[in-house]
Amino acid sequence: MENSTDAAAPAGSGAAPADVPAPPSDTPAALPPAGPPGTTVPRPAGPVAEPAGTAAGPAAGVGTGAGADAMAPAAGDPAEAPVVAAVAPASLSPSRAGDFMQCPLLYRFRVIDKLPEKPSEAATRGTLVHAVLERLFDSPATERTAPRARSLIPGQWERLREARPELAELFADSDEQAAGERLARWLAEAERLVERWFTLEDPTRLEPAERELFVETRLDSGLRLRGIIDRVDVAPTGEVRIVDYKTGKAPRPEYAEGALFQMKFYALVVWRLKQVVPRRLQLVYLGSGDVLTYDPVPADLERVERKLHSLWEAIRLATETGDWRPRPTRLCGWCDHRSVCPEFGGTPPPYPLPVRAPGSAGVPGGA
Repeated sequence: MENSTDAAAPAGSGAAPADVPAPPSDTPAALPPAGPPGTTVPRPAGPVAEPAGTAAGPAAGVGTGAGADAMAPAAGDPAEAPVVAAVAPASLSPSRAGDFMQCPLLYRFRVIDKLPEKPSEAATRGTLVHAVLERLFDSPATERTAPRARSLIPGQWERLREARPELAELFADSDEQAAGERLARWLAEAERLVERWFTLEDPTRLEPAERELFVETRLDSGLRLRGIIDRVDVAPTGEVRIVDYKTGKAPRPEYAEGALFQMKFYALVVWRLKQVVPRRLQLVYLGSGDVLTYDPVPADLERVERKLHSLWEAIRLATETGDWRPRPTRLCGWCDHRSVCPEFGGTPPPYPLPVRAPGSAGVPGGA
């Protein structure tokens, strides 16, 4: 999970289910069962084009907090927020990589300026559902039932509100009855998402090796990668499965590769940390009841590593020059920062970091 949000691919009906492939014949044992089969994404048959040295293309499917189930409505005036000291980016996560691919200016607003964003019902519901599914595994296997999971929702919601007081504004309304009804509908939807998980996986047959696992590694180049993995399953034979819960809908087939970027990022980190390529990457879409799986090979992860190096070089250049350009897409309608975006007639806040002029050391000259 990245920031308890979902993939940014446009929501769709999901791809048609397909059987999960069996492990190779030389594999002595399979991973723990994943429940009903879902969509399996085949590896590309031919070479995959490498990205250019600049950010290009929408971040479809990246867990950026900018998707159908995680987008926040436009925020208020960021000038009202407390000033936070700006520092240059020092690491890369799937969420922030997705931000830069979606819109470099969005990356700047979130990472450098740290502009505030109002909480959204969808993103907060995702955080709540993730917390419930994590806590359920504290119970003995025989007690991991749907009623038990539902019973965890009120307590986890209360804990979330205590940790993040700003969430109180989500259901603020002068009409107390209307506010109560909205909250009840919101909690009922969280219950439905939790219940749907039991049709996709059987928690009584799972014993995760890790839950909400923070991972971090530094590549040979010096680039530091970090993230939080929802669940790690390890088979008796040592095979690793990385699992991520999504409260949105599965992407359409044409967006499936983008949806897996986050998972390949995690797989790369695990590979560099443990020298083990995860056997399977699994996305569980609670919004549509789909399971998307992919079995990576080293060549996949090497491509991701090259892509991340290209992204980081583009981020480094933008950081040094202060040249953070907006990239208008249909996702702009949900962006919190339209009031300070040039595409909508706004003016970004003063750039808070030193700027190196074009032509100076390490910065290409401009035309």
